[in-house]
Amino acid sequence: MTIKISAEAFDPYQEIQTYQNAKTGNIGAIGATSIFIGTMRDFNEGAAVKGMTLEYYPGMTEKQLELCVTEAQRQWHLIDSLVIHRVGNILPNESIVLVAVWSSHRGDAFDASRYIMEALKSKAPFWKKELLVTENERWVANNTNGYKPR
Repeated sequence: MTIKISAEAFDPYQEIQTYQNAKTGNIGAIGATSIFIGTMRDFNEGAAVKGMTLEYYPGMTEKQLELCVTEAQRQWHLIDSLVIHRVGNILPNESIVLVAVWSSHRGDAFDASRYIMEALKSKAPFWKKELLVTENERWVANNTNGYKPR
């Protein structure tokens, strides 16, 4: 399990490749990799957004992310996992979060990656302040539930 908080933009595909290349001891055991990449949208709650500042509670945030992954490891058969989350100033189309899970079987990989992402959104202490196209700023009160409203 690796968890990173990054104040710098990152390339999620390069992060996955670098991580996998360093983990040569698991080569034959991995049968499935599930990857989720969250990217900043240029709209939220009916308004155009041109940027966001993402704040976190150092130490507590990493601990909560670790608890999310540990619970996933308890529920599913995982070989390894990688979670990277951005903080600081973020622009539309930049990656905010990467959740990658390696397992012997796809069901475990799919279910664990979804669980980690949903737990992260509901439990980890992150705060988002959006900069709207109108130059107004607003704090995001709640995270979305992961599905587009109908």
